[in-house]
Amino acid sequence: MSFLIAEIGQAHNGSIDVAHSYIDAIAQTGVNAIKFQTHIAEAESSIYEPFRVKFSDQDATRFDYWKRMEFTLAEWKGLKQHCDEVGIEFMSSPFSNAAVDLLEEVGVKRYKIGSGEVTNFLLLERISRTNKPVILSSGMSSYIELDKAVNFMIEKGIELAVLQCTTAYPTEPKEYGLNVITELKKRYNIPVGFSDHSAKIETCIAAKVLGAEILEFHAVLNKEVFGPDTTSSLTIEEIRELVKAVRNIEVANQSPIDKNDISKFSELKLIFEKSLAVNKDLVKGNIIKFEDLEAKKPANRGISALQFKNIIGATLKRNMSKWEFLKEEDI
Repeated sequence: MSFLIAEIGQAHNGSIDVAHSYIDAIAQTGVNAIKFQTHIAEAESSIYEPFRVKFSDQDATRFDYWKRMEFTLAEWKGLKQHCDEVGIEFMSSPFSNAAVDLLEEVGVKRYKIGSGEVTNFLLLERISRTNKPVILSSGMSSYIELDKAVNFMIEKGIELAVLQCTTAYPTEPKEYGLNVITELKKRYNIPVGFSDHSAKIETCIAAKVLGAEILEFHAVLNKEVFGPDTTSSLTIEEIRELVKAVRNIEVANQSPIDKNDISKFSELKLIFEKSLAVNKDLVKGNIIKFEDLEAKKPANRGISALQFKNIIGATLKRNMSKWEFLKEEDI
């Protein structure tokens, strides 16, 4: 089964209460994990970092924004405990070694590495020292960069998965890169998934059909809330619909159909399949032409419509009325 991750990211806008409300809402959708982002401003950023998009009048700098997104160790532990209580895995992406240290104290099962960190080998080294499974997003990476990161982690003996991702908010259909899913599978022979920013449920459904084993998507309580990822997120109801669709696809994939076994359709075939009839009054001795024939339900009321070619050119033994079924003894 695909592993489904609903990313809250910074949708909580720095409010621990809102973060907890997201856990309660998303826990009802059927996803496997809720993912946050662990930011420690001094460790990952500086006052020189520009805004990716200028969305906040509250924060003078991007550094100020990251500062406002921080939670204390006790608050992170509370979020982890809340996830445990509702039966969903707690995840959080670290953006510094200090964040990894914090998450180790919180107690995470695995790490998700954002696409902006693929070339941050200092962070990769720190995470590899935990010996925990890693999901690596490929959004801003070329294959040359991705090869280095993948090889680095595999050489460390890390259980690794990689996600196709396009770093565009929101991602337009021409930017999805769904073809990369199969390319990654062939290139690395490890589990492959899809990280989505399209805000459309069909994107992850398509990725699932193409073989994505992990699906990640941003979550938002509604599309009017403040935040940099709001336009790239799915609502709670959309996530619920997506989960249902993905699980239905999995049932279908696990239930192959033998197209040669049509035994269960025997009664339906008698109803829907058709027998030959004449479409006009015809007299004895008439040479049957294609234009004289029609096919009518049900089957077994006359000659099968499958046999029409064998009937053309045959001679009628009796007069027939329009719409009568044609039987073997009539020709």
